[in-house]
Amino acid sequence: MSRQFIITVPVFLLLVGCGRAQQGRQQSQGDDLLAADAEVQQLAGDFRFTEGPAPDIRGNIYFTDIPNNRIHVWTLEDALTTFRENSGGANGLYFDSQGNLIACEGGNRRLVSISPQGDVTVLADTYQGNRFNSPNDLWVDADDGVYFSDPRYGNRDNMEMGEHVYYLSPDRERLIRVIDDMERPNGVIGTSDGKTLYVADQGAGETYRYTINEDGTLSDKTLFVSQGSDGMTIDNQGNIYITSGAVEVYDPEGAHVLSISIPESPANLCFGGENADELYITARTSLYVVPMQVRGIQMLK
Repeated sequence: MSRQFIITVPVFLLLVGCGRAQQGRQQSQGDDLLAADAEVQQLAGDFRFTEGPAPDIRGNIYFTDIPNNRIHVWTLEDALTTFRENSGGANGLYFDSQGNLIACEGGNRRLVSISPQGDVTVLADTYQGNRFNSPNDLWVDADDGVYFSDPRYGNRDNMEMGEHVYYLSPDRERLIRVIDDMERPNGVIGTSDGKTLYVADQGAGETYRYTINEDGTLSDKTLFVSQGSDGMTIDNQGNIYITSGAVEVYDPEGAHVLSISIPESPANLCFGGENADELYITARTSLYVVPMQVRGIQMLK
C-alpha cells in the first residue's frame, strides 16, 4: 500500500551508539530501528491535546483529543474519522483480545470498555469506596487483565486517594492496587510474554521495571532509566519507547539507543499500520508517524 501523508516534516534524528551521539545516517544500534531514509511525518493537526494512541487488529490507529472530548481513528486508507464524541476526557487507550477498546476516562474518573459498536461498559470507577483521580494510561495483557495508572494533573481539590497503579483481573471481579509508592505514575507498558511491566513515575522523573506475578501483583522493582515518561510503547525486540521532550528509545537493559525529535512535544505513542512497523506519535495538536524496521507487539496477540 502506498501511503500518502498530509505533511512531511524533515527532522533531526539523534542516533546514539558506542557511548556518543552521532549526527546523520551513520550506522548505530539506534539506526537499525528506523526504516531507510525515515522522516517524521505529520498526518493530521488542529487538535487541542492528543493522547492515547492504540492500534486495532488491522492497524488502524485510535487516539484521543482530550479537551475536545473525542476519540478519533486514523485509518489504513489515510482518512481521519471520529469514533466517539463525549468521550469522558478519555486519555490512554488499548484494545483487548475481543476487539473492545479499553479507555482511561480521566474526566469521568473511570476505566471503561467500548465495544466495536460503541457500547460503553464501566469496568472500574472506585477502589475500596473511593473514586479514582483521573485514570491516565494502561496496558492490557494477553489474558485481558488491565494495569492502569491513576495520577491527577491540574485541579487536585476533589482527590479521594493518592496517585497509584491498579490491576483489574480478566474476569473483572478483582481490582487490586499494585503500586503505592510513586509520586505520580503515568506511562505503562508490558512485554509480550506477560512477565515484565514498565511504569513511569513522571513525578519523580524515573521509569521502573517490575516482575509480573501469576496473581497480577508486582515484585522486584528495579530502576530502568532515570527519566520519566507520559506514554510508552515497546517493539518486538524489547526496546522501550518513552516520551520526554522527544521520543527516547532504550534497549531492554536500559541503554539509550535513539532519540527522535518531533516538531511538538510528544505525549504518547504506539506501533500500527498494516504491518505494525509504523510508529505513531500523539504530540500536542497533531498526530505524527515514523516508518520503522522493527514492529510493535499489540497486533501480535
